[in-house]
Amino acid sequence: MKNETKFLIEKIKSANTILLSAHKNMDGDALCSVLALYQLIYLNYGKECVCIYDGNVPEALRYVPLRGRAHYFEQVDLSQPFDLAILLDYGTVNNIGGTRPALDAAKFLIEIDHHKNDNRIGNFCIDDDTAAATACLLYNIMRDANWEYDDKVLNLLALAILTDTGNFKYAKDGRSLRIMADLVDQGIEIHRLLELLSNKPRKTIQTEASVVANAEFYFKNRMALAIVDADAYKHLDGRGETALSLLGQIKGVEFIVMLKHQKENQIGVSIRSKHVPINKIAERLGGGGHMCAAGAVVYDSLENVKNKVIQMFQGM
Repeated sequence: MKNETKFLIEKIKSANTILLSAHKNMDGDALCSVLALYQLIYLNYGKECVCIYDGNVPEALRYVPLRGRAHYFEQVDLSQPFDLAILLDYGTVNNIGGTRPALDAAKFLIEIDHHKNDNRIGNFCIDDDTAAATACLLYNIMRDANWEYDDKVLNLLALAILTDTGNFKYAKDGRSLRIMADLVDQGIEIHRLLELLSNKPRKTIQTEASVVANAEFYFKNRMALAIVDADAYKHLDGRGETALSLLGQIKGVEFIVMLKHQKENQIGVSIRSKHVPINKIAERLGGGGHMCAAGAVVYDSLENVKNKVIQMFQGM
């Protein structure tokens, strides 16, 4: 057994209270990894963890296993410090949101992440930015620890990998495919998981379609820029991945940028690229992420953020 797995097990065994969380506006990898770890800890150590999040969770994830175990942080009593907090799939500190004080107050903080991050906040870190999803790290830990698991865990891991790789479109290498092959061999039905994810409200689909239809194009159509105003943001499904994907299918488009008016002078920026690394742009905006999929939250007016982003892409 790896030393980092042994240490994680020791911390779980010694903790009476455990908090689990991930980045704000949890996507499939964040939510499903948190819930899978919740179930693994319960099955193997009989301990009930508290799972919290900030922001919006995509409607498409409403029916994933154990969804009811994840609670909006303001609805949970966080007044007493937890013995152990585990932060999964968070990227950078700017992505954490309102759960940060509870994580900072914990007696010990462990992070499990697949994002590149030079400013880690965990007391102990299990990170690998070459992994396709945080769920891949969790799968490896589960196997290394020889943990007991059930169908809920397997389905959650599969959902996390499917969503974060864009159904393997963004798979970095064959590791995530080999993990999925093992999950399928154990009974996971990919077509049923994809059907489970296809349950968005009509208003969400209409909002995504409108965002795509009204996108602006720059640099000889190499960059598509979509703006989500405050009213539309309320109906956007999570991070707007569907709209980003549709814009990326347009011939000649290399870069896709989405600006989301989350609050007054708070703009969420999502950036995608087909080939050219754009994570440095996200870092300059105070965020981070993967080489071709990154983002940030910028505290400024929508117009200022728009102009700043366009300038950053000049010459690319």
